[in-house]
Amino acid sequence: MTATTEVALVQAAPIPFDTPATLDRVETRAREAAGEGAELVLFPEAYLGGYPWGLRFGVSIGGRSEAGKDTFRLYWDAAITLPGPESDRLAALARELGIHLVVGVIERIPAHGTLYCTMAYYGPDEGLLGIHRKLKPTAAERLIWGEGDGSTLPVFDTGRGRMGGLICWENYMPPARMALYQKGVEIYLAPTADSRDRWQATLRHIAVEGRCFVLGCNQFVTRDLYPADLPIAHELEGWPEVLCRGGSSIYGPDGTCLAGPLLDGEGIVRARLDLSEIPRQKFEFDPVGHYARSDIFRLEVDERPRRAVDFRGAD
Repeated sequence: MTATTEVALVQAAPIPFDTPATLDRVETRAREAAGEGAELVLFPEAYLGGYPWGLRFGVSIGGRSEAGKDTFRLYWDAAITLPGPESDRLAALARELGIHLVVGVIERIPAHGTLYCTMAYYGPDEGLLGIHRKLKPTAAERLIWGEGDGSTLPVFDTGRGRMGGLICWENYMPPARMALYQKGVEIYLAPTADSRDRWQATLRHIAVEGRCFVLGCNQFVTRDLYPADLPIAHELEGWPEVLCRGGSSIYGPDGTCLAGPLLDGEGIVRARLDLSEIPRQKFEFDPVGHYARSDIFRLEVDERPRRAVDFRGAD
């Protein structure tokens, strides 16, 4: 394994409800980051398919509007399948650039109406390495996204560090973090839609708790990015022009901020990670080693996929 790895966080504005145009932006920004030497390039939560800031999709307790359902159909149309044509393009991009590429996407499963907030991992040789589906959508996100299960909690040995991660506020779930620590995560990915100052404290805490590098990637979003003819465009009234300020940043395993936070604009946040720093810091604290106390505490993780229907052959 290499002792160091170059990483880049892409903080960019998407094009809501326009997946082809946003995919073009992924390609442009990934090329830019790789051209500057990045070996791992991370995009924000729900970047491809969209994080629908400010929208309620016509929902109130006990009711749903026709315009809201029309808008959800547009949102569903903007989601991608894994694998699928958009995913194939991302895989080809990772191979061409010789990078590991991780992109937050809105995923739909063929023949299902439910959408998932997903982190898709691509390798320079393997194509689509795997996915992580958000375990618990936050607050009103539950209106539009389903819940992932324990079958998508991967950590990948890339040869440039063991990478895995959680999405936005599921990073506040201690058992989920512990599962990643047990799998030896070294480069912890935390794409998000939270641009508040307190999120930086969360990223720093995870770095110190897990003694790993933490990459927090967010997007920069303004109201004027939305299509003017959106059926529920009126729901954006009263929201500020800047819907998400960003805040992408990188923390080391001792809690040191290595880069960022980048606020109020687009850009690429870069850092060189020295993986040899991890054992130095775990000498002090190791959450699954000498600080685990497994004689007292035990965590069980069910990694079986959960399906509504299982078909079995005759005995």
